[in-house]
Amino acid sequence: LEVIDARGRRHWSHRDIEGFGDRLTAIIDCTTGWFAEQDWHGVRLTRLLEVPADARSITVVSATGYRRRFPVDDVADLLLATGYEGQALAERHGFPARLVAPGRRGFWWVKWVVSIEVSDVPWWRQPVFPLQ
Repeated sequence: LEVIDARGRRHWSHRDIEGFGDRLTAIIDCTTGWFAEQDWHGVRLTRLLEVPADARSITVVSATGYRRRFPVDDVADLLLATGYEGQALAERHGFPARLVAPGRRGFWWVKWVVSIEVSDVPWWRQPVFPLQ
């Protein structure tokens, strides 16, 4: 995982992220019509990122190229999950890490996360719904 923030560019291994053990219970609300409440574990983004005062958003990018931009104020609510319900993520669920974004629809829950970047671009400068 590559993190780009006020400290520069850093890399975190899967083992590093797993080692934090932060937990969060959240409901994933899939756009295909199902939902499920799960206990997720991984690392809160506040532990990975140093956000400068002038930052406006956080961009989370998947190995597929898919990306979502979040308001800087949401960082404390976001978890980079390595597993749920006491087990590791399966590849189809986003292994090695997926974003858990409580209160947001499933398309905000980026799978296969490879990078997270702090940005001065407003979070709303993206399509309301994903185009890819």
